[in-house]
Amino acid sequence: MRGLSQMQGEPHRFSRQVEDLIASLRRIPSEDPSHLRRRPTQPLSEVIESLRNKHGIGRPTAEQAIRDVWPDIVGQANAAYSHAIRIDERSRLVVQASHAVVRNELFLNRAEILERVHKVPGCSAIRQLHLIQG
Repeated sequence: MRGLSQMQGEPHRFSRQVEDLIASLRRIPSEDPSHLRRRPTQPLSEVIESLRNKHGIGRPTAEQAIRDVWPDIVGQANAAYSHAIRIDERSRLVVQASHAVVRNELFLNRAEILERVHKVPGCSAIRQLHLIQG
């Protein structure tokens, strides 16, 4: 029965090795490049949702939460000359300061700034500040 339904519907799908062997024996190029894998078809909505989850698209991040309250953390004057850039792989908050005086001010007050950062939701794992000039 199973064979009969396949004959009426789609042709039988062989494995990649068998397809390549048949193509080689017939001296024709294989339909699919060898570096591609066949995967089952998925609905586009599922693919988009998995990519959104994987890359955090449309989801609040710790970096954005810090940027939103950065003037409250370091003060308006210092916030005008500094920016929270990212949280690196060593759980450091990388901060770019465009003025040497502001960079020195942030460096001298880094313990207090780190305490304020820890109060931001989702940012308690940050271990230290890393200041860069820029």
